[in-house]
Amino acid sequence: MQGTVESQETRGVIDHHHEHPDFRVLGLLVFLISESLMFGGLFAAYLLLRGLNEQWPPEGTEVELLVPTINTIILISSSFVIHYGDVAIKKDDVQGMRKWYWITAAMGLVFLAGQVYEYLNLGYGLRTNIFSNCFYVMTGFHGLHVLIGVLLILGVLWRSRRPGHYSAHQHTGVAMAEIYWHFVDVIWIILFTLLYILTRF
Repeated sequence: MQGTVESQETRGVIDHHHEHPDFRVLGLLVFLISESLMFGGLFAAYLLLRGLNEQWPPEGTEVELLVPTINTIILISSSFVIHYGDVAIKKDDVQGMRKWYWITAAMGLVFLAGQVYEYLNLGYGLRTNIFSNCFYVMTGFHGLHVLIGVLLILGVLWRSRRPGHYSAHQHTGVAMAEIYWHFVDVIWIILFTLLYILTRF
């Protein structure tokens, strides 16, 4: 009898929880909106400065496309890879989720390594001119977000070591890491278009 009462109470708590939105996800979405506004301000300032200068980028600060294009392919591909991890956990495949999340983390680190390599070979620095200043601030700020995303993914992998921590019915942390990673990907597509593609025209 007591077990039945406890079971009913437990189901009541679970049902009550499902009646309300998950405020962790809501908090993440609010955070990403605020980050979008910060990036939006950077994009607007960059476009304004570009419009005020006849030559853009200034002579001596041209950007190369090879490494950034490879980086872009890696980052866009990683969004598909991390989604496979989310699909796996929804099927109660924790090992599958771990595999895809490890691959995503590795791709994120490769992206960051490519960005460091690019910085070391550009031939100009943060203070060279207004374009280089914008370039380093925008790509560096995005790189910081990629690093945070990698740490989030590693956090998910660390917590997944505990049996039953993530499952088909309990995977909020996995989903939040994926949402954040997609955000990082979308921001990079915009940055790549502004800083690399449009500077050719």
